[in-house]
Amino acid sequence: MDKIGPKHRMCRRVGAPLCGRPNCPANKRPYPPGQHGRGRKRISEYQTRLVEKQKMRAIYAVGERQMRKYYERAHRSMAVTGEELLKQLETRIDAVVLRLGFALTIHQARQLVSHGHVLIDGKRIDVPSAQVKAGQEISLTDKARDFIAVREAIQITADPPGYLYRNKDEIKGAFIRVPERDEIPLPVTLEERLVVEFYS
Repeated sequence: MDKIGPKHRMCRRVGAPLCGRPNCPANKRPYPPGQHGRGRKRISEYQTRLVEKQKMRAIYAVGERQMRKYYERAHRSMAVTGEELLKQLETRIDAVVLRLGFALTIHQARQLVSHGHVLIDGKRIDVPSAQVKAGQEISLTDKARDFIAVREAIQITADPPGYLYRNKDEIKGAFIRVPERDEIPLPVTLEERLVVEFYS
């Protein structure tokens, strides 16, 4: 497992709240950390692609080796590689838990999954990278439904995107279908084409 590093370091580096939180330090200081953070630098094409790839990794909190596997799988598919890559990341159980509003950040969502608090079709799952299929139901264990963090997340998150269904009272939901590219609610703009160029 690659270490992701401090949670807001990438947010500061790209000057945007990749974590999706309103209190992200990047909102206050949208420039890289350090004494040269405000300096104007010329950015190479390689660096532009690298930053997009790092943004995508940070949004989904995925390690480099895992990311490369997703890219290779997307590249082999018949679909548009960049869109397919995003769809694969978006159908991970930790991402689905986040989109359903059971957690406020991808790290909270991942913790819920890895500690065995998430059920897919009633079966306990503890692998954050598990892929969710269309028609599957996602719920939390009785214990997790009473977590303060889960209750808070349910109250303040907006309705999930159209490819998901959520029942707020029962704290459960369903993955209706694979999302279209324009339905994926990313916290910042992301050019997946540049990520594909980085790996190819």
